Amino acid sequence: MNRDIFKAYDIRGIFGVDFQPTDFYEIARAFADHFQPKIVALGHDVRESSPRLWRQVAQGLVDSGVEVLNLGEISTDMLYFAVVHYQTDGGIIISASHNPAEYNGMKLVRRHAAPISADTGLFDIRDTLKTDTLSREQKTYCRAIPEPLPFLNVYLKHLRSFTNLQQLSSKRIVINANSGLAGQIAEHLLAGTPIEICERLFTQPDGTFSKIPASRPDPLRPENRELTTQAVKRTKADLAVAWDADADRCFFFDENGVFVEGCYITALLAEKLLQERGRQTVIFDPRAVWAVENAVVSANGTPLLNRCGHSCIKTCMRETDALFAGEASGHYYFKDNFYTDNGMIPLLLILEYLIANQTSLAESVDSLRSTYPVSGEINFSFETQRHKREAIKIIQQEIYALGNQPCIEMPVDGLSVRFHTGFRSLAANGYGQGNWRFNLRESNTEPLLRLNVETISDEDLLIEKTMRISKKLESVGGKRQTKFRWESEKSA
Repeated sequence: MNRDIFKAYDIRGIFGVDFQPTDFYEIARAFADHFQPKIVALGHDVRESSPRLWRQVAQGLVDSGVEVLNLGEISTDMLYFAVVHYQTDGGIIISASHNPAEYNGMKLVRRHAAPISADTGLFDIRDTLKTDTLSREQKTYCRAIPEPLPFLNVYLKHLRSFTNLQQLSSKRIVINANSGLAGQIAEHLLAGTPIEICERLFTQPDGTFSKIPASRPDPLRPENRELTTQAVKRTKADLAVAWDADADRCFFFDENGVFVEGCYITALLAEKLLQERGRQTVIFDPRAVWAVENAVVSANGTPLLNRCGHSCIKTCMRETDALFAGEASGHYYFKDNFYTDNGMIPLLLILEYLIANQTSLAESVDSLRSTYPVSGEINFSFETQRHKREAIKIIQQEIYALGNQPCIEMPVDGLSVRFHTGFRSLAANGYGQGNWRFNLRESNTEPLLRLNVETISDEDLLIEKTMRISKKLESVGGKRQTKFRWESEKSA
């Protein structure tokens, strides 16, 4: 087993190359040995290798004396719900999220769906395997693995508690499930409501992902976005929503088929929830901060910047009792959803927001787009980890050549720098000072550097600075994996 499959937030690698099925049996034994659970909820995604890996994990748990609650084929956010609803001691889903079909892995949580990350036990499990300190005693007193538990209806009831679906007026939407379970869940969720699904893209579960462009179940892939955009234009839908393969992230397209960046959706949801619930904390990541920060402050909330990644966000939410959190990556977290992310709740809340305000999605975000233009996330691959880190150092050394009065922000996640020319945001904490800023960070899930740039009301400056930093990264070995937003807009 390649122990590099143990990432910051989960376990992930290429099936049959980085790990064998029996390795998942050993990981399950190590998980049980370290956390000592009595009952664990266990599910899997739609990948062809997932049922086989599920059986290995289930057997490893049973042989460790752990009772298994069989969730069957689920989305990741269904795992979080099941762990809390059935009060299990933990949960595991076999999944590799948006990675291609040859990948697989697992995400693990403790009681109350608290995440297990590198800082909270994941690397301890890895090290147990490395030192071979795992107990080999088989505890046969545990009962056999049960049949899958039918809990979709109680999960749907939980989702519906976030809004009154019957009071929604008619909207026509396109959905793109990327061959995961999100399409089927959305169909059940919206059945009997005034919301009409006018076109369905990849809504039949298919673990090969062979029908998706490039066989990558990732809504952020340019070729995947284009299909959703064209479906909106063809059907004249009010909006579109797309999910990744395990359905815990969602992405929106307005009525013109234009992709809506995650920071703008976070701003809208923060505004809505704070107006309804009063002064509370909203957490966001450092990739693009100005739109969210100003929305939170304007609604009398407390903005809190935090490191990227679901385990980091969830831990901070629990520590601060935050109302809501949003990431540019399309993860949205809710206090009333056990401080976890969910891919369906944002759809319900955005629909409710648009209907209550008698507006369209483009009308709601166009002012954010013009006031806080963003580059979107631009990915660069490097030969090695060392090359990635050297590239960050080179950019840091050249900060003063990039713009006037640079100010390096507190190192929350990666390198964040704003350039000050007299502007001050609404927020007293000063994250928004400057007229442009960037964040450059290492991916925790892929071998990439990720660049995000934002400005205040200056699209030309955004393009100039984004291309300048990108050229520098390419000059030191970075291979740009992402089209610039303005390149895609010209081709459209």
